[in-house]
Amino acid sequence: MANTAFSPTNSVTVTTADKFIPDIWSDEIVAAYKKNLVLANLVMKMNFKGKKGDTVHIPAPTRGTANAKVATDAVTLIAATESEVTISINKHYEYSRLIEDIVEAQALNSMRNFYTSDAGYALARQVDTDLVQLGRSANGGTAGAAAYAAAYIGGDGTTAYVAANNNESALTDASIRRTIQRLDDNDTPMDNRFFLIPPSSRNTLMGLARYTEQAFVGNGNAIRTGEIGNLYGIPVFTSSNADTTSGSGAARVCLMGHKDAMVLVEQVGIRSQVQYKQEYLATLFTSDTLYGVAALRNAATVGAAKSSAMFALAVPA
Repeated sequence: MANTAFSPTNSVTVTTADKFIPDIWSDEIVAAYKKNLVLANLVMKMNFKGKKGDTVHIPAPTRGTANAKVATDAVTLIAATESEVTISINKHYEYSRLIEDIVEAQALNSMRNFYTSDAGYALARQVDTDLVQLGRSANGGTAGAAAYAAAYIGGDGTTAYVAANNNESALTDASIRRTIQRLDDNDTPMDNRFFLIPPSSRNTLMGLARYTEQAFVGNGNAIRTGEIGNLYGIPVFTSSNADTTSGSGAARVCLMGHKDAMVLVEQVGIRSQVQYKQEYLATLFTSDTLYGVAALRNAATVGAAKSSAMFALAVPA
């Protein structure tokens, strides 16, 4: 009896089962995520992916001093008890949608585009929010306290901000220069500094002639990164995610600092997963990330091991 090759004509193929094969949008989610990050791109980032543990320890050594060598005497030994900064990896955020088959079959491709962009935006905004709120501890302020007791007003950069008094004032050139001096006084490196401002302060700067000159706005990065210009060698970024104080006037916060002022530790980067839920005749789509953030240099004492490398200015909303 001759062998007849098996040739099915009614197989379930990737074409006929298309509605049951969900797309994994990882690359698109990651792209949208990176596009919407602002502060996370400006601070120290540590890759902890694939490593076990829930806490990262970063040494914070005290700066040493030079000593005069006296003839015939032994050298002066430096023996400081060093400190550290610990970062808890305890922030796990997700974005999920349950997409029913009927929607998958009938919806336009624009639905997928929206969900992709929205997932990246939502997770990026959460990461940036956690970093932005580290500004509450700037210059020795109380971590997590939206009163910003260690901040200054935007009008002069010298007067202490008091949330209860609603004494915030619009950003001025004098305030910017005074804040730069504070960074200089703390021996903060000149490179890798940043100035994050809310939209209200961008509006203020656009009303000052010197900040609308080509030297300030000519780099063209605003669309790509949020960077709107450069002040005294410091890139300026605007973000609607700038923090809001607890005062009844709901002041917004400008944050000037250095890359090493804070750190973002990523243990699980942006990932996307799908699972078909037969009981719902739908596909569960989830994107998530696991990370931790911490302030590295926020001590109010000049010359301390962790002398503040970031300062907050309170301005009107």
